[in-house]
Amino acid sequence: MALSEIYETHTSYRTRLVLNSRDSKVDVVGAAAAALDLIKNAEVQAIIGPQTSMEANFAINLGNKSHIPIISFSATSPSLASLRSPYFFRATHNDSSQVKAISAIIQAFGWREAVPIYVDNEFGEGIIPYLTDALQEINARVPYRSVISSSATDDQISKELYKLMTMKTRVFIVHMSPYLGTRLFAIAKKIGMMKEGYAWIVTDGMTNLWSLRDLSIVDSLQGVVGVRTHVPKSNVLEDFRVRWKTKFQQDNPTIINAELNIFGLWAYDATFALAMAIENVSMGNFSFNKASISSNGTDLETFGVSQNGPQLIHALSTTDFKGLTGDIHFVNGQLESSVFEIVNVNGDGERRVGFWTPESGLVRELNMAHSSINANGKPNLGPIIWPGDTTSPPKGWEIPTNGKKLRIGIPVTDGFNEFVKVAWDPNSHTAISVTGYSIDVFDAVMAAMPYAVTYEYIPFATPDGKSAGTYNDLIFQVYNGKYDLAVGDTTIVSNRSRFVDFTLPYTESGVSMIVPIRDKKRKNAWVFLRPLTWDLWVTSACFFVFIGFVVWVLEHRINEEFRGPPTYQAGTSFWFSFSTMVFAHREKVVSNLARFVVIIWCFVVLILTQSYTASLTSLLTVQQLQPTVTDINELLKKKVRVGFQQGSFVEGMLKGLKFSESQIVKYKNTEELHDLFTKGSANGGIAAAFDEIPYMKLFLAKYCSKYTTMDPTFKTDGFGFAFPRGSPLVADVSRAILNVTQGEKMKQIEDAWFQKGSSCPDPNTLISSNNLGVESFWGLFLIAGVASISALIIFVVMFLYKQRHVLSRFDPNTPIWTKIGIMRRIFDQRDLNSHTFRKSHELRDKITDDSFTSIRISEDSSNANCLPSPSSYSNQTEPDFVFLVDQGRATENGQVTPERHCIELANRTSGPTEHSLTSV
Repeated sequence: MALSEIYETHTSYRTRLVLNSRDSKVDVVGAAAAALDLIKNAEVQAIIGPQTSMEANFAINLGNKSHIPIISFSATSPSLASLRSPYFFRATHNDSSQVKAISAIIQAFGWREAVPIYVDNEFGEGIIPYLTDALQEINARVPYRSVISSSATDDQISKELYKLMTMKTRVFIVHMSPYLGTRLFAIAKKIGMMKEGYAWIVTDGMTNLWSLRDLSIVDSLQGVVGVRTHVPKSNVLEDFRVRWKTKFQQDNPTIINAELNIFGLWAYDATFALAMAIENVSMGNFSFNKASISSNGTDLETFGVSQNGPQLIHALSTTDFKGLTGDIHFVNGQLESSVFEIVNVNGDGERRVGFWTPESGLVRELNMAHSSINANGKPNLGPIIWPGDTTSPPKGWEIPTNGKKLRIGIPVTDGFNEFVKVAWDPNSHTAISVTGYSIDVFDAVMAAMPYAVTYEYIPFATPDGKSAGTYNDLIFQVYNGKYDLAVGDTTIVSNRSRFVDFTLPYTESGVSMIVPIRDKKRKNAWVFLRPLTWDLWVTSACFFVFIGFVVWVLEHRINEEFRGPPTYQAGTSFWFSFSTMVFAHREKVVSNLARFVVIIWCFVVLILTQSYTASLTSLLTVQQLQPTVTDINELLKKKVRVGFQQGSFVEGMLKGLKFSESQIVKYKNTEELHDLFTKGSANGGIAAAFDEIPYMKLFLAKYCSKYTTMDPTFKTDGFGFAFPRGSPLVADVSRAILNVTQGEKMKQIEDAWFQKGSSCPDPNTLISSNNLGVESFWGLFLIAGVASISALIIFVVMFLYKQRHVLSRFDPNTPIWTKIGIMRRIFDQRDLNSHTFRKSHELRDKITDDSFTSIRISEDSSNANCLPSPSSYSNQTEPDFVFLVDQGRATENGQVTPERHCIELANRTSGPTEHSLTSV
């Protein structure tokens, strides 16, 4: 069909290809004989074929020797490229081009191991090195390679599959012919390997050729995922399929519903490429150069060398056209990598779930340039129905049901049995039961695993029930293979991780220092001063004085209770301010500004007194617990003794902190630790202990408020389960640990083992807090200060405004201190306009009018325009009033005005008395 159609569409071609066919009968020797016959006897210019990779190997060598191009459309083994023959052209895809697609599927589902199952021939073996390298790039292991002979019987296949069932890996990559592959899957289904938990991936060697019309074959392949070369749809391809089917039906009327696979399309394109290449070569001479041979030469020495070989391979290398399968262009004799389809066998046939491209990896559609993993962390593929008719991806690893139980090594210790405790039979010295916090956590983790895991606990002990070694020894036994894993209070540290793989920790991490605490309550005569810090005492006293001064300023001119001799006024002001501390002030304030200040201050005093009372009560009644040691440097400086748990890695840490051997004391359990603390460092005990947080929590739960932990906390990774290096269980167990520790189950386990009947309060809540300081009340003082200063500013502004006529009459040359002194004297007088003096002033006027009929004003020149001095009012009821009346105007030429004369006269007097008032 290819030859007829190319010459029908290219009538101008000067050359025509003539086919000389030979049937190798799928036999390597037959293929070699056929190729030799075509080269020697038919003297062909090129060979299309052979069909299989095994047949092609020898034929390629013949072509290289005779300069005859060998164009194969179905030999896919990567090993053929290693022959490095320039006369070999592969018009199909190399099997190695699909290993990236396979590894992308394995990586997308998070599988860590995969077992290849391949046929024992050149076709099967050729892909394995490339597949292994691709899996290693994504950190996936190949723990085993299953090789099946092409002539294997059903029993031999069953034996190999049973062997795979006993292994832990559940991901298999099948690379073999469709005939052998369908037999393999039929047997796998029969023995139970096509159920839930298994993952099967088949290469394009089987996917490109399988026929899913047989329902028995489809049934055995349910859930299989296949990789297949993608052939883009086109009208040209569809038209060709119709033409081929019509012609095939004419030639084979007894075969119904025949389909053309991709190898037939590649055969069409290979023939088309060869016809185009020959047309581009000037082939005037079709003869062969015969080699001179002896009479006894073999057939391999009797054929000649083609004269057109070099020109023809050059023309093939430059051929570039769009064929039925896509772009046809040879690079080093190979077609470039293509796009692969990902198909899933389900129901009555297959269903495409995505693609793999060299540029984007796994994608749902070709027009979507997305990565292999979508935003939800799942593979960017359509829904896949896995074996067992489930949509949940297999975990890829499972404990075989017919395999041995996991052997779990557990430590045996003399102390801290709350973590791991082994009960022994006194007669047989065998373990009866294993309990403890770590055991309960591991059981909960195994119950949260996505698959069933059977295991048994084996104590790491001698025949008499004693410990067989340290935790490091137990870890080393896991490394040697005696145990499958180790469970217990095993800390994750760097030196142990060199031999085993740890899961995520299931406890808090860190090593802390624990010390005794003591009651520092002091019952002495000065304990009442302790609730407040010294700066708060000083600040409060200053504010009491300041508030007393503010109230005096605001009340002095209008309130008789804040007048009198200076000492009396000072005492009254301080008395009033400090009496607010007990709210016992009896002086009445009449100014609204003073009332505002007093209200704010009383609120501040209320908060202060209540806080002081509460703190003092706590000091006198509650235990004031303080740690005996607060710093590691203090321990080193005093050279006191410290403790650590026997067998713990903490010993090395203490030595690293410069503690000497004589300072380090071992203990086995909580009771021994308590005894060492009770003795003290001076009497053979210890002053502090260093241990991991879980042990410290257990110790504190048992001895309540006698001890506390102190900083610093040294970083460790907590307790974890130890597995052999590379164990696939580590990832699943770690995920299960997260599910357990983040749920309610973990709290139940902790309460059961660490707080049995314990009602101990948190020791940290018993340690005394700091005294009350200014930082706790600065907001209150700020409010009181702002209120008081604001009141003072308002008062001063109002006072100066009322006395503005006095200020306006001052001479510009009058010294400032003179002005201040006059205003001070005016401030010192009563404010008769105040409502507090109004009634008394009216009564005084009435008494004066009844007692005196006239007042003679002196005509003396010195005070002609002023009222007499206070001494002239010998009989006046209140002789301490001097009225300076404005009765004249200023004279010119420096003469003293009556107003200034009166002011100077007032200044020359003996001074106003305590209750004098000067008004102008």
